[in-house]
Amino acid sequence: MCATLVPVGEDCDPCENPGRVWSYSYKPDPRFHGEGPLHLGLELEVIVPDWRYSACVTEATEALGSLGYLKQDSSIQPCGFEIVTHPMSWQHAIDHFPWPLLDQLAGLGCRTDESVGLHVHASRAGFDNPAHVYRWLKLLYRNESQLTTLARRRTHYAAFDPFARARARHTAKGPQHALGLDRYQAINPYPRATLELRVFASSLSAQSVQAALAFTAASIDYTRSLRSADIREGAWEWHRFTAWVTRHPDYQPLTAELEDLRCAC
Repeated sequence: MCATLVPVGEDCDPCENPGRVWSYSYKPDPRFHGEGPLHLGLELEVIVPDWRYSACVTEATEALGSLGYLKQDSSIQPCGFEIVTHPMSWQHAIDHFPWPLLDQLAGLGCRTDESVGLHVHASRAGFDNPAHVYRWLKLLYRNESQLTTLARRRTHYAAFDPFARARARHTAKGPQHALGLDRYQAINPYPRATLELRVFASSLSAQSVQAALAFTAASIDYTRSLRSADIREGAWEWHRFTAWVTRHPDYQPLTAELEDLRCAC
């Protein structure tokens, strides 16, 4: 039984319609998993062979259970769906997301490429204040080259817009300050309760997906306590951030992904 409030004797939409791929506009009430204040929401776009679409939908919905659901997305060509999770803490994601599902979908012929994305929503409640949001935005914008390498793509769907970068001090205060900006940018500031990191290419590699979640959580954690003296001493530098990550074993999937990227260079 899910936690959605419904009239006695009735089921909520997802419970009443298991195995359904919902419309792009579908937005159920969020169900929070794991301890906050930071919760992460995963959106993973997957290209699906049309002759195995029903089998892939069944496999994914059964594996996700109450942790997530599937949505339609016309940008996924020629056929596919988007795996969307409810908000999860970083540790809950590692412990409870059905990671074997990614291999199972690959075995059914599903795939990803640079045309499909992996988006991570980070709860605004997971930041201490607008200044913390601003420090996080600055870290990402100042390391565009390194971040796009980690993300494995550069796309107009997640552009590092100079205008958006110049407005970061304002958009850090809330979505009402984002008017006039394109939502198809590296960090979409429009969602009311989250900031959407859109840079990552989709993947059916568990390590790559975990690394995207880990980067989001780690970068927010890293910028939480930065002070002016730290910044003057080079805290914005990518190597300072990655050195910090290696000292925090909770983010091991990100460390492993960074090491694989170094070995591939």
